[in-house]
Amino acid sequence: MLVSPAAYGAAARVARRHGILHLHEPVDPHGLLDHAGEIHELGQGEIGDLAALRGLVAMRYVSADHGRRVDGREVARRLIEEWCYYDPFTGRHTTIDRILALQALWRRIIDANRQIGACVGMSLWKRGRIANFFSVPPTHIPFVRWASTAVRRCARQDKAIATWATRMPSGLMKQAYNANVPIWRVEDGFIRSVGLGSGLQMPASIFVDRHGIYYDPSEPSDLEYILATAQFDTQLKIRAAALIDHVVQKGISKYGRSDGNYFHDWYAKSQGRRILLVPGQVGDDLSVVKGGGNIGGNLELLQAVRQHNPDAFVIYRPHPDVTAGHRAGYLTEDVILTYADYVSTGGSITDMMAAVDEIHTLTSLAGFEGLMRQRKVVTYGCPFYAGWGLTTDRGEIPTRRRGRLLTLEELVAGALILYPRYVDPLTLIPCEVETVIERFGDMRAWRPTMLMRIKAMQGRMKAMMAR
Repeated sequence: MLVSPAAYGAAARVARRHGILHLHEPVDPHGLLDHAGEIHELGQGEIGDLAALRGLVAMRYVSADHGRRVDGREVARRLIEEWCYYDPFTGRHTTIDRILALQALWRRIIDANRQIGACVGMSLWKRGRIANFFSVPPTHIPFVRWASTAVRRCARQDKAIATWATRMPSGLMKQAYNANVPIWRVEDGFIRSVGLGSGLQMPASIFVDRHGIYYDPSEPSDLEYILATAQFDTQLKIRAAALIDHVVQKGISKYGRSDGNYFHDWYAKSQGRRILLVPGQVGDDLSVVKGGGNIGGNLELLQAVRQHNPDAFVIYRPHPDVTAGHRAGYLTEDVILTYADYVSTGGSITDMMAAVDEIHTLTSLAGFEGLMRQRKVVTYGCPFYAGWGLTTDRGEIPTRRRGRLLTLEELVAGALILYPRYVDPLTLIPCEVETVIERFGDMRAWRPTMLMRIKAMQGRMKAMMAR
């Protein structure tokens, strides 16, 4: 096989004369090397170095009668000693190991994206960011409006459809099933942004789940499979432990970080009783609908918590989307105080977690965040973090699928490192979770747009009308 950028010329003529395949368009060198036995290269080029690093015979010629074998050890030495490397996110000097790890991450993401033929159910306002997650250089996976169009396209290409899990077009599942087209569900990640998704802040992390979705316990998800089967090696667990420390010290939660200045005026009111935090949830959120079990919403959760803990000091904290007026699930203060002792709407929930004894939740991510802060967590539904030996579970858990006992580091490794995808909100290229956490302190990445300001005003008006 001849690989040459020139479609015509002496080499091309010789190749045609002898029936040799000639590639003259851009091609992935690793794809060629996977099937190569020897490489013969004219001049200094990348493919000869890559072949030598693989241990293949690589001959480099300066003329037709003068060539030498490329030494893989010499190539490695040059890469380590003669090149300077810069971290694309910080601009600072870094090591070749760091660059290789990033390139391996990018390769895995691009290879996965090449299996997707169309995106459907993606909100218009976030499509620009979704395109960053689904990049297939030099372009991205196309957005399609109609389910039937996506199914036909992907059936023809033998590819999957990526759809936002909560915005799946009507009839998509049935049409895709009949055409034998896989459906991959997309959702916001657990460390998402500084600002609410309902307030139109762009996500810095998503999940792309090939089997289900993490909040629906009726069927296995990729996250559940990871937690049930992954071999968490020592290096990964050390990384997860450092990540936990980072998250706790910086006050990181799904929608931002704490400034650490929240005053707990309710602490003295508890008068030494056990303090329970009950995080409210969005009433029509699919994690409540799918994972709530026999409990139908915030009021029933409060009733259950009080029934099981008659003497405790119960603090109810409404969901920020509900408080902002964007989503359903609002309860009046009179109703809340029938079962709770205090309603908390100010400050950061991560600051509260440091002062409470227990967190009682239906399926809220606050339970997972509480585990990272060494709080006792009691679940009344079936969140993704229940059933692994770290929580007290009052809801129905699929124990046959979740019979494995995990450490906190293993749970965090699965949920924050292995399962999600991350994009740096400044450079807009794929990154690791640690980079996103660093960006939580950089307000350049989260400047509010005009659309976000309008949405915030709309939310305040809706909240006032609801009251």
